[in-house]
Amino acid sequence: MSAQSKAPTKGRRITAPDIRARKGGEPLVCLTAYDAPMARILDPHCDLLLVGDSVGMVVHGLDSTVGVTLDMMILHGQAVMRGANRALVAVDMPFGSYEQSPEQAFANAARVMAETGCQAIKIESGTYAADTIRFMAARSIPVIGHIGLRPQAALADGGFKAKGRTQAERQRVIDEALATAQAGAFAIVIEGVAEDLAREITETVDVPTIGIGASAACDGQILVTQDMLGVFDWTPKFVKRYDNMAERTDAAVSQFAREVRDRSFPSQREVYTMKRSDG
Repeated sequence: MSAQSKAPTKGRRITAPDIRARKGGEPLVCLTAYDAPMARILDPHCDLLLVGDSVGMVVHGLDSTVGVTLDMMILHGQAVMRGANRALVAVDMPFGSYEQSPEQAFANAARVMAETGCQAIKIESGTYAADTIRFMAARSIPVIGHIGLRPQAALADGGFKAKGRTQAERQRVIDEALATAQAGAFAIVIEGVAEDLAREITETVDVPTIGIGASAACDGQILVTQDMLGVFDWTPKFVKRYDNMAERTDAAVSQFAREVRDRSFPSQREVYTMKRSDG
């Protein structure tokens, strides 16, 4: 691995050019973050933290990402920036905040960056988005593209369905990838596509690919942190659970409730006592 592809030394924030330089090098480690405490835990281990619009489903209980607003993304972006000081922080542009025109996209992206201090934004990038990416990149907005399964299009697609499993659909995903890279995105998230297609795209485009439900051949991987930690009963096929936080949290809360009810909490260790007199 070349020196150029190594992560920067501790103490300096990872930047878009750093991520771009990792093409073909050490795989990028990426996770989602929505709040300061979790960002603080993830930061030493990750190259990139994504404040994803998945926050709508993960934190706010929405059925899809469509109801997420720009104000919500800014609020969570600010929180993550307070917790992270090493990883590059990218914020998702929510549905309706960039599709109308390149000018609309730039204005909203500039607001997100100014109000959160994040280092990049991410947009779901069908071929229609190439002009928007080009417009923003030319005006110093670092952009990450997102191709394949695009959650913001789930209602139009009839659900969260893997992409690129037919020849016509496969070509459409390749066209999305090429258009996104050529327009100036410094990295591309590839979600929910056949493994061989993700590998082909990674070998074709000259910017790093970040897989989620794609291929180990991608230049990096990202998961929703709460999925990876086992917070929910159900997770997508492409998620590996590294813990079962739902079960462990349930056990902890059950113990707390039991101790409150039998008055063993708080014990003497957890209460204050009057100071002794100096006399």
